[in-house]
Amino acid sequence: MRSRISRRRFLTTAAATGAGAIGGGLAMPYLSRAADRPQVTHGVQSGDVGADGGVVWARADRPSQMMVEVATTESFGNARALPPIAALPESDFTAKMLLENLPAGQDIFYRVRFRDLAHTDIASEPITGRFRTAPADRRDVSFVWGGDVAGQGWGINPDDGGMFTFATMRKHRPDFLLHSGDTVYADGIIAAEVKLPDGKVWKNVVIPEKVKVAETLDEFRAAHKYNFLDDNVRAFNAEVPIFVQWDDHEVTNNWSASKQLPAAYKERDIMLLAARAAHAFHEMYPLRESIAEPGRVYRTLSYGPHLDVFMLDERS
Repeated sequence: MRSRISRRRFLTTAAATGAGAIGGGLAMPYLSRAADRPQVTHGVQSGDVGADGGVVWARADRPSQMMVEVATTESFGNARALPPIAALPESDFTAKMLLENLPAGQDIFYRVRFRDLAHTDIASEPITGRFRTAPADRRDVSFVWGGDVAGQGWGINPDDGGMFTFATMRKHRPDFLLHSGDTVYADGIIAAEVKLPDGKVWKNVVIPEKVKVAETLDEFRAAHKYNFLDDNVRAFNAEVPIFVQWDDHEVTNNWSASKQLPAAYKERDIMLLAARAAHAFHEMYPLRESIAEPGRVYRTLSYGPHLDVFMLDERS
């Protein structure tokens, strides 16, 4: 990483004497290494977009504040800075901000930085994203639809281009992605290699938390973060809003309160697993959260005069 050199001024309180003394009022260089700056770890996302706004999401690598600027031009010439919000350990350093009072049917550009809590003059490099607000007029609306990400052991294979379905969807410039769940396969592992029937070997990117089924909160979080490691996914997320629900693999296949868990699970309380899965799900996606009913998945999203999207809660 390249170090950044800047200068700070200081004043001496008395005349300096002796070898190496520096006169009062001179500038003293110091090094600010890249490691000192917060990092945006998994790109940016937007979601639950309507005619007047939407939610933006990002994650930092440490306790920090998320700072967002929003504009209607890609140059950010008319940018509006919003009050910062916290990204803390209890949310795995994720932060979501609702952008409001935006014009309908408009391309919106946003820029995200994280500011160190202990040193507020140290901030991350900016990450930019965009979305299009819902129209107020009677124009056509397009969306892509899908689900079931990284299931049955098929993860990110760089040799095969990664999750290139997201690149294909991105080329069509849809208004949003309707994600019908199985956002992760928390009940499935990602092995380093999968032998194919023709003798070839499929090679996955692996992380320690995905070589077993998810049981702890951090393992559920890691299942989502695994998908965000893919370049295609991050590029898609930065340009196309997501309307997200979940299905069942966010916990385990065909689960209910009475389900008998497979032997792979040391944690036998499925409702505890479901609660951890729900916690991670809400942290990792840009849903509009309900104040009256925290943790709610079902909601109605109005996207212009022609389209309402009814998101169901399929958690059991």
